[in-house]
Order: sequence, then structure tokens, then C-alpha cells
Amino acid sequence: MGSRTERILIIDPDAVAAKELERLLEARSFYVSIHDDLESAAGLFEDTLPDAIFADIPPDAIHKLAHQLDLEDAFVPIVACHAASEAQEVVAALRCGAADVLIKPYRDTSAIDDVLEKLSDRVRISRLNQIYRQELEDANRDLRAGIAELRADQNAGRKVQLKMLPDRHYESSWLAIEHLIKPSLYLSGDFLDYFRLDDNRTLVYIADVSGHGASSAFVTVLLKNLTNRLQRNIRRGSSDDILYPDRFLERINSELLDTGLGKHLTVFAGIIDHDERKLTYAVGAHFPMPILADGHGNCRFLEGTGLPIGLFESPEWDIYETSLEGSFRLILFSDGILEVIKAKNLDEKEQRLLELVSAGRHTIAALSEALNLDEITELPDDIAIVTVTDILPSRDVPSDELAQPDIANQVAAN
Repeated sequence: MGSRTERILIIDPDAVAAKELERLLEARSFYVSIHDDLESAAGLFEDTLPDAIFADIPPDAIHKLAHQLDLEDAFVPIVACHAASEAQEVVAALRCGAADVLIKPYRDTSAIDDVLEKLSDRVRISRLNQIYRQELEDANRDLRAGIAELRADQNAGRKVQLKMLPDRHYESSWLAIEHLIKPSLYLSGDFLDYFRLDDNRTLVYIADVSGHGASSAFVTVLLKNLTNRLQRNIRRGSSDDILYPDRFLERINSELLDTGLGKHLTVFAGIIDHDERKLTYAVGAHFPMPILADGHGNCRFLEGTGLPIGLFESPEWDIYETSLEGSFRLILFSDGILEVIKAKNLDEKEQRLLELVSAGRHTIAALSEALNLDEITELPDDIAIVTVTDILPSRDVPSDELAQPDIANQVAAN
């Protein structure tokens, strides 16, 4: 308080004393208005509140006034002006809400200066608090609006991402494929796809983009777009890159580097050949490797290594092949699956995963139940699973092809 913008209200039935206080306050550069009682001053509260009130009113009236100001959520200090002769009168005024007391008559003008100086700091701090509170409320409102907009964007992105995925249950005349994706956030950095290349071959791949959320999800859009273009190219006869897993990885690598997103990913891409009963695949640093369970009770991780996608200009990937004799089950995972397996280290987690599949947990439902995936609400990482089998629901499978392995021996052997 101390500039011409400050307004002080005097409530005093003693017109002479009120005029004297008005003179003293105006001499100190305050705007002053006078009312002889609280009722006549009530109209002022409907417009703009004063910055301070000097009032010679009873304690119960001070209490009523202080309560009214509290309802207005405004800090307006009340200075009780009394010709008090007893300390109890001063205490009563303070207890009823007065910020300070000024003794009438106003012979000692230094007392007025002391009161104004004390009020000045309190009013300044109160106003700063009001400004900060308003700024905080504005910031919170903007933040809520931003979060709502972001949530809407992510919901839209999630719908788009779900649309990009193949049918959850795919079945051809000789192959059945299922998948599961559980994102740790709205959007997933894991992606998978499978489709028929021709009557004899089917491509299956699973990819895990570095990081989580929207930036990783954008890479999955690029991946889907590239896959669609490569399928169109083979129909047009302009390119057959998609028929070769290593060249498929090279195309992904090239397109990802061109985007300059600074993202990389791991990929396992395999082509299942029905007539030749074999799986041809390339590994772009994918981990863990897929598990292959054949009809003879053998269950093992596939072998293979390779560089990640999106880090090197001209990498090369090796081609691997494995036979698919008898009825088989191929299960692909992203590394998020290892995050939900309770074990001391990665070796033990891999062994646990192999044990589950060896014990007959070949399906999405069986693996989800064994790992309690439906019960986990906050995943540490995205999880993707793809199961591939030539054991179709409509097909009668010879009993020897469904033989279960000796779990302990198979795990030890691997």
C-alpha cells in the first residue's frame, strides 16, 4: 500500500473522527471513502472491494464483516478504530477478525504509519498469492485441456494401430495364426503382421520398436505401409523383396533411415513354405528368439542372430532355414514377455518360457493364463505374441504328432 491506486474505506459514526482520518490517509496518497455504518457501506462490496477498511464498529460487527470478506475469498484487512481504554477491548477486536487496532483520537500519526506499513506487506503478499493462484489455475486448465487433447489423439492413434493389425484369428487351408498385443501405454511400439504370399507360402513377422508411445507407434505405421507396398510390388511384378526375409529387412532398414526419426527396431521375419515343409527366416536382433515345437515332442528356441534395423547404412542379414517336419507350433514373442516372468536373470526367464511351451502352453489363451497377462494392469513394456501352427481345428491330427515332450529332458537338451 502506498500508491494512488489503493482504496481505503472508513466506517465510523463519528463524522469528525472520520474526516480527520480521511485527511491523514489522503495526505499519504490513498483514495478514501467514508460511511457511517456497515449497512450503508454494503453496496461497495458488490462492486470493487477496498484494499483496507478502517472501522469503528463493535466486535460482533467486525466479526460479521470479516466473515463476509472471507466469503468473497478476498484479503481485505480490517483495522479496528476505537477509543479503547482497556486491553480487553483491543483483544476482542483482534479475536473478531481485525488485522490491527488504531486508538482514537489520532494524535499520534506515527501509529497510522506503523499500521499502514504492516498492512502493506500483508496486502502485497496476498495479491501476489492471488496472482500466482490465478496463474496456477490457468496453467492447470491449459494442462487439462492439453491432456484431454493428447488422450483423444492417442485414442485415435490406438484405433488406427489396431486397424493395421491382421485378423486376430487367421486360418488358411493349412495354417492357423493368432496374435496378442498388450501395449504398456495407449500406443504400442510392438507390431506384427502375417499374410499369404501365394498358395504355398506365408510371411510372418514381429517387430519391436525402441521406446514406447506415439513416436514408436509412428514407426509401426511406416512398417505397415512398407509391407503393403511390397505386396503390391510383387503383384505388379516390380519387386520381389518381400519373398526374401533378408531383403525384407534391408528395405525396412533403408526406409527407416530415410525418415531420420532416430528410431531403431528389432525384427524376426519368417516365410513358411507348405510344400517344402520349412521355415526360412532372418533375424534383425530380435529377442527372445521364437520357439518351435514340432510333432515329435521337440521344443527349442530357433537359432540366429543379426543386426538391428535402423542403425547401420548397409547391413547384411543371414538367411536361416529349419524344417517343419510333422505338425508344428511356432511361437513368436516380443521382449516385453520376459518382463512379466519372475526369474533372477534372462537365462532363467528364457528357460521358464521354454518350459511353458514345452508343457503344452502353445496358444495365446494358455500363455496368457500361465503368465497372468490379463491380471496385469500396468505393463513395464509392450507385449506381442504370435502363434503359428498347421494343426487346424478342423483337421484330425495323428496322435503321434501331438505327443507331448519329456519337459525336463527337452529343457535340458536346449
